[in-house]
Amino acid sequence: MKICVLVKEVPDAAVEKRINPSTGRMDRSGEKNLNPYDTHAIEAAMQLREGGDLQVDEIVAVTMGPESAVRALQKAVSLGADRSLHLTDEGLAGSDVAATGYALAKVLATESPDLVLLGQQSDDGECYTIGAIVADHLRMPSLTQVIKLEVQDGALLLERQAEYGYDTVRVQLPAVISVGDAINEPRYPSLKAIMGAKKKPLETVSPDAVGIDRALVGADGSRVQCGEFHAPPAKAAGQIIEDEDTNETVAKIVAWLDERKLI
Repeated sequence: MKICVLVKEVPDAAVEKRINPSTGRMDRSGEKNLNPYDTHAIEAAMQLREGGDLQVDEIVAVTMGPESAVRALQKAVSLGADRSLHLTDEGLAGSDVAATGYALAKVLATESPDLVLLGQQSDDGECYTIGAIVADHLRMPSLTQVIKLEVQDGALLLERQAEYGYDTVRVQLPAVISVGDAINEPRYPSLKAIMGAKKKPLETVSPDAVGIDRALVGADGSRVQCGEFHAPPAKAAGQIIEDEDTNETVAKIVAWLDERKLI
């Protein structure tokens, strides 16, 4: 059995997220890291392997992104993936979620996975829909917001969060499953795993190698086109009232509130 885990390079949590007004895309010039939600998907794959109810022969981390995304793949490998696959090309830049899902599905089709796992969302776009798009292209069942995963008679018994409570669903493989961050607690990679990650197999592929129609990816091939972006107007500085005389301070505050009809 082969499990493919979709991962993504995103701006580090400590970096302020902002839009580049010249491109209409997120500014990714700062520090980047592996999408934290995807670490739960890797952990789910590892627990399936270690559980012993399924014979997991290989766990493959797959991403689409610029050259720097290699570091996200190395982090995924240090967490347990056996090898990684990197789809990269300048022509893919600016792809919306539909174009990204299509491109990732073409890569996954070359791997013929029995199970595709991914985090419930990315820490930058937060669109929640990439798993469903990939599943549609692969013609596989799709489940989202999965918080519990068990093996039952060769199938998967899943519990997923819903607006009205929880659903319990039994699904046959192959399938595409987006896991929620409540499903597990991702492990920390050992120093040995971190050092050995760069030695694990990493395959770089181009859109042409996996049969991607370039007219359907990139900014020109995307259905969503970004308009102009403007920073919100700066807020006026607040008024600071020093408490030198309590009675006078209270009078100033009451007058300020009364002026704005707040009392």
